[in-house]
Amino acid sequence: MLRAALPLLGLPLAGAGATEKPTQEPGSPGEPPPGLALFRWQWHEVEAPYLVALWILVASLAKIVFHLSRKVTSLVPESCLLILLGLALGGIVLAVAKKAEYQLEPGTFFLFLLPPIVLDSGYFMPSRLFFDNLGAILTYAVVGTLWNAFTTGAALWGLQQAGLVAPRVQAGLLDFLLFGSLISAVDPVAVLAVFEEVHVNETLFIIVFGESLLNDAVTVVLYKVCNSFVEMGSANVRATDYLKGVASLFVVSLGGAAVGLVFAFLLALTTRFTKRVRIIEPLLVFLLAYAAYLTAEMASLSAILAVTMCGLGCKKYVEANISHKSRTAVKYTMKTLASCAETVIFMLLGISAVDSSKWAWDSGLVLGTLFFILFFRALGVVLQTWVLNQFRLVPLDKIDQVVMSYGGLRGAVAFALVILLDRTKVPAKDYFVATTIVVVFFTVIVQGLTIKPLVKWLKVKRSEHHKPTLNQELHEHTFDHILAAVEDVVGHHGYHYWRDRWEQFDKKYLSQLLMRRSAYRIRDQIWDVYYRLNIRDAISFVDQGGHVLSSTGLTLPSMPSRNSMAETSVTNLLRESGSGACLDLQVIDTVRSGRDREDAAMHHLLCGGLYKPRRRYKASCSRHFISEDAQERQDKEVFQQNMKRRLESFKSTKHNICFTKSKPRPRKAGHKKKDGVANTEATNGKPPRDLGFHDTAAVILTVESEEEEDSDSSETEKEDDEGIIFVARATSEVLQEGKASVLTAIKMVKLSSKELGTCLEISRTRI
Repeated sequence: MLRAALPLLGLPLAGAGATEKPTQEPGSPGEPPPGLALFRWQWHEVEAPYLVALWILVASLAKIVFHLSRKVTSLVPESCLLILLGLALGGIVLAVAKKAEYQLEPGTFFLFLLPPIVLDSGYFMPSRLFFDNLGAILTYAVVGTLWNAFTTGAALWGLQQAGLVAPRVQAGLLDFLLFGSLISAVDPVAVLAVFEEVHVNETLFIIVFGESLLNDAVTVVLYKVCNSFVEMGSANVRATDYLKGVASLFVVSLGGAAVGLVFAFLLALTTRFTKRVRIIEPLLVFLLAYAAYLTAEMASLSAILAVTMCGLGCKKYVEANISHKSRTAVKYTMKTLASCAETVIFMLLGISAVDSSKWAWDSGLVLGTLFFILFFRALGVVLQTWVLNQFRLVPLDKIDQVVMSYGGLRGAVAFALVILLDRTKVPAKDYFVATTIVVVFFTVIVQGLTIKPLVKWLKVKRSEHHKPTLNQELHEHTFDHILAAVEDVVGHHGYHYWRDRWEQFDKKYLSQLLMRRSAYRIRDQIWDVYYRLNIRDAISFVDQGGHVLSSTGLTLPSMPSRNSMAETSVTNLLRESGSGACLDLQVIDTVRSGRDREDAAMHHLLCGGLYKPRRRYKASCSRHFISEDAQERQDKEVFQQNMKRRLESFKSTKHNICFTKSKPRPRKAGHKKKDGVANTEATNGKPPRDLGFHDTAAVILTVESEEEEDSDSSETEKEDDEGIIFVARATSEVLQEGKASVLTAIKMVKLSSKELGTCLEISRTRI
């Protein structure tokens, strides 16, 4: 298997060029048996993996050296430095070996180096931002790519007809259209490498990067169609072939997206059942995502689109199913593989440019290509943006259009496609290869070096590196539901309406099918924020030199008891324990930003607003996600709060009410009651309900939720909902006006909300 993969890796076969000598049997007559060798050199046995590991090691050390100086990396993008390093290494190898080796092979690029980069981009892509700008991304990816390909190819053919291209460049209209299809596509690797260092705002980044990912389907279709037409010859092309070419655009794009979604579904469903084999969770993520890429490539579909949709579609469910350690392993492994692949790609681009035997130079073709790709890119962006701004709520201004036009970088995708051309079918392949190398180097090095000063000079809005506050998230969800409701009322099924319908479908079907039940039930964002804010209080206290409390003195909301939720915070617990430290976020003097003040305000709002009955009923931002018994739960909560307030009001009348947090101990059958509570025989045959207020009695009413949770995983802790416990004690006062009063329920009982209401109403009537 290793020897079969060596040509794909651009490495020579082990022992290639060596004459195979016939081996003799150790026991052949006339030859003594070989002696024991103390040392034996076996380079050909480990040549391939050793060279791969050596290349990755050199690239990693180079990145370390680059980042030793911030001045260098702040001025020169890392991709430019890697290309220059590749040129230097290629020159050294050429000077030593007298021939160019270790080229960037198309098989290596498409099968091994490109999938980790695209998977990392799709898996960690901000889905909300991507789908908010999906219309603009599709417009630039489909219409823009078609525009750039046909205009560039036609313009180069016109340049040849005008005599500005040398006659030795033997290419017709179909040849130039084929070259235009591969040179016009924006490369995702180059865009990701440059734009992540420039830090433009999120909208610009997602539009340009999304275009570079989704235009792969258009590029693949145009490349294959034009290549087929060149092989057939222009005289043999029929009208039905053009129709098939148009149909193949939809087949390749939609088929690739469908393959990615199918594997995303399989991945999410598989991770639902891995609770007892956590160790294989990261392996499943990489295997199924790579299987999606290979399946699409095998079916001649868009493999980049397949793995992008797989990452986008599965992340929500996979992150909820796998453990925290698995999420960390997936994140860092994916980032490591993508970084290594990107580094090797740019290094091999530089090394491949050293081999001048594979390309030929023509100044007219090179200069004309550079001019046309820049000119038609800018013209297409301006025209498409003018159309899109008629429908966008936030239009793209002229500065954004300049950055988008200048940010259309070309990279290794174009180089790999031009290498795949057949020289017998395309005589001008060597000229196309040289032109592609120049275009890639110009866009990555020249435009990569100048785009950052251009962004600063134009004062483009930069990206903000912080997560939205809880206040912003709540307002964002609120406006989403309001806009969806407005669209629903007016009958206009727009973007917000369909997104709200999708969220409803996802919560009703997909989440329950693809998420583990425990993971689906514990998704309470408000409680999670409350927990994290208390943890931050504790960390701040420890950082300020506070002493460590015992487990009995410090109870966080994450613990199973969760008693006295309205008062449970690190600040209050430390205050009760006599600590001199003050953890109240509203009085800390070291508040550094507005976000801290917002989080502090939300912290105190949650401390006062979350009460016991709500801690097991998951809050949801969607107006559709209301279970069947939601009204009954709301009635119970309202009833419990009303009963609590009514019983508290008894303090000013004839009864003394005290609350306790401890559960009453269950009594065994036949056990006699003590402490002033007589059994049935001690009351001369009278039932307990006939006792008067002169008898001291305790009434303990326990309100508990009827909801039963299934223990889906041994790791999931069950929350013990203690409910509200009321203890009523009768006074020794004798009621005036001769009205007899009775206190019910001497023994401890558990009542439902309906029975409790009936009992209290009867007691009020008798009193």
